Amino acid sequence: MPRHISVTIITHNEADRIEACLKSVAAVADEIIVVDSFSTDFTADICRRYGCRVVSRSFEGYGQQRQYATSLTSHPYVLSIDADEVLSPALIASILKEKEQGFNHRVYSIPRLNFFCGQPVRHCGWYPDYQVRLFDKRYANWNMHSVDERVVFPPGLQPCRLDGDILHYRCSTTSQYTRVRLRQAALAAGQIAQKSSFISPITPVVKGICAYIDMYVGQQAFLDGPEGRAISRISFLSTYTAWRIARKHRHKA
Repeated sequence: MPRHISVTIITHNEADRIEACLKSVAAVADEIIVVDSFSTDFTADICRRYGCRVVSRSFEGYGQQRQYATSLTSHPYVLSIDADEVLSPALIASILKEKEQGFNHRVYSIPRLNFFCGQPVRHCGWYPDYQVRLFDKRYANWNMHSVDERVVFPPGLQPCRLDGDILHYRCSTTSQYTRVRLRQAALAAGQIAQKSSFISPITPVVKGICAYIDMYVGQQAFLDGPEGRAISRISFLSTYTAWRIARKHRHKA
């Protein structure tokens, strides 16, 4: 028996890209819930034009925001998508097939193809970048992590892998991606400070260098050419920044 799907999206000033996202999810969604962090552009207006239910809420963290969006849904099965993501035609077909069959699994894992400065990135640890984004909320939900959030579920549940990609148009410029990563670094710093009893002056630099080497060599970023080099440099900067801020937190404690 076919089942319904609720789609959730969290937004903040996404007017330039939310429409592509909404057009793609419209093919599978029975309702679309948008939790908006008080955007100052036309994000909310665009979403309402597509029939979305828009709820305004201050941003506390990614996990918290996604979990709140899930709590607003009317249907058990939830598809969580970001404003800068689009469902590929193959993925739409896969979801519709599962939907028509009434969903034979509680949790679904979907490959994500990330784009950087307009180019698909197939290394850097960015692909296939499987994401649990479609799930039965009675058995799974987002954790409450401010960053590096993920859907958690009982150990006995095995995610079913779907065909097709989430197309993630991550950032159109290196400066845009740098701003995103530095914002995430500031959020991650609090978690690092809580878990670390002591952070030496040299730790941020060492952590940053290790992140660069892991990205460029370990994750084969060099195979992605200029994009891979840029991603590796930003990985150093964001990791260094997170640990530097965490060290300041520890000294204040």
